[in-house]
Amino acid sequence: MIRPAIRCASRAALLPLLLAVPARANAQMKSALVDSSKAARTATPTAPRTRVVMLGTGNPNADPERSGPAVAVVVDDRAYLVDAGPGVVRRAAAAARNGVAALVADKLDVVFLSHLHSDHTLGLPDLIFTPWVLERERPLRVFGPTGVREMTDHLVSAFSEDIKVRIDGREHANRTGYKVQASVVRAGIVFKDEKVTVKAFAVPHGDWKESFGYRFETSDRVIVISGDTKASRAVVDACNGCDLLVHEVYSTERFATRPGKWQEYHRNAHTSTVELAALATQARAKSLLLYHQLYWGATDADLLREMRQAGYRTPVTSARDLGVY
Repeated sequence: MIRPAIRCASRAALLPLLLAVPARANAQMKSALVDSSKAARTATPTAPRTRVVMLGTGNPNADPERSGPAVAVVVDDRAYLVDAGPGVVRRAAAAARNGVAALVADKLDVVFLSHLHSDHTLGLPDLIFTPWVLERERPLRVFGPTGVREMTDHLVSAFSEDIKVRIDGREHANRTGYKVQASVVRAGIVFKDEKVTVKAFAVPHGDWKESFGYRFETSDRVIVISGDTKASRAVVDACNGCDLLVHEVYSTERFATRPGKWQEYHRNAHTSTVELAALATQARAKSLLLYHQLYWGATDADLLREMRQAGYRTPVTSARDLGVY
């Protein structure tokens, strides 16, 4: 009878030890999971402070899927627009609905125009007046080539009756938000605040005497936007290892199908996929984004294939409206 008692006593004595083993294991496992979770959080990259939102990737062709050219460089809670193609404010509203709060209409108060072609400026009266109607109080700051002041003065004059009715009638609109502060740009720094430094550089675009691209320098990225241009050393120098190069492009293969007079025009006004492959390589762009695409029957996949066949090996994307990059 003694032996069973001894066995029972031994089991009773071991029970706390047996229970302690899984308890210690569970504690160690929980500790490991916590450490793993902390490591995972530490390893997760933070979202960039600076983003590019494509408000319009189109051209004069009336493509319902692509609004007129307009690009937003968004830094934290502030948006800086390049060009104002048709549909710009509604595209901005769509981007705001998608989560880019900086593009709410009454926050839109600065735009840099690459040149004064109609497809890049037809949204300018929209940008002047719609955010004002939606209670923007600040004047719109417009930077652009020679002629920008005359353009904005004429637009404000054209809508003088609308302005009068909204201010003096029962709509009680403010007296400042429709106004425009237009500045003629020259190559060099054209704008600077606590978020961004913007530099303009001249580019060749057909018969236009003045056309510009823009370089945005922020705390975490350098972004260069070509505007409309044929292949140009100016873009190479402006990028010079930039984080993102946003560049216009046309299909090399489909160019061959165009009538002779249009080939002559496009050759002197725009950049082919083959030319862009060489240009972006020389510019050492870390990433390339195609916009203002001239397809002439080609597809996004065709443009990317042409770039690769021309030897371009760096990441490249063909932009879509409302894409965030």
